[in-house]
Amino acid sequence: MWRPKLIVTVSALALAVALTGCSQPSPTPPTTTEPATTAPATTEPPTTATGPVTPAGKTCTYTASGQAAKPVNLPNGTDVASRGAMPVTMTLKAGVVNMTFDRAISPCAVNSFESLAQQNYFDNTDCHRLVASDSLSILQCGDPTGTGTGGPGYSFADELSGTETYTRGVVAMANAGANTNGSQFFIVFGDSTLQPNYTVLGWITDDASMAVIDAIAAAGVDPKDSAGIKPAWGAHIDTVTTG
Repeated sequence: MWRPKLIVTVSALALAVALTGCSQPSPTPPTTTEPATTAPATTEPPTTATGPVTPAGKTCTYTASGQAAKPVNLPNGTDVASRGAMPVTMTLKAGVVNMTFDRAISPCAVNSFESLAQQNYFDNTDCHRLVASDSLSILQCGDPTGTGTGGPGYSFADELSGTETYTRGVVAMANAGANTNGSQFFIVFGDSTLQPNYTVLGWITDDASMAVIDAIAAAGVDPKDSAGIKPAWGAHIDTVTTG
């Protein structure tokens, strides 16, 4: 099974990735206009795609902010599970991408993503930003408006250890600054140089899934896109499901 390159720290296992939705392709992180609490990250993906989900009394605060791009309810922030792996399947025009999110790394972010997926928030939307450079290689999704400015109408805090790295295969939350997480996330398809400011959700879990992202990246950006960031092919999301 394919595994992203890992960096092991002495304290806790830590990995994270971050992006925003700016209008120019650049090695700097993208920014969103979305608004976003703090916990440890890990540098090692879960060994299985499934695992026990153990509610541990974790409380997450989701604060209403702005207008939702699609109508959704706020996630339940009480008694949130802080252990266990959550399988995620994202079906794109280019193919199926399997991911594993780790509740121990970012319980509030994973809880939010699960809530949005269950409400079909990501379904029938387009990933709006593709960046491919020596220092930043990411596909950014999660905005139903496709503009990089849309969010779920709420925000929540970062979950960071300060030692996050953004290597190929990592999936992380995009943001517009500290504690402004919403619905936008990005997938790293090439080791990227970013400050440890972006909450890591988890990882792509197999070679076939990584190949789907690579195919989207290889197609490049739409030449008709004035901002030069919209993927040219394959980045339409049909469905996102969690298990």
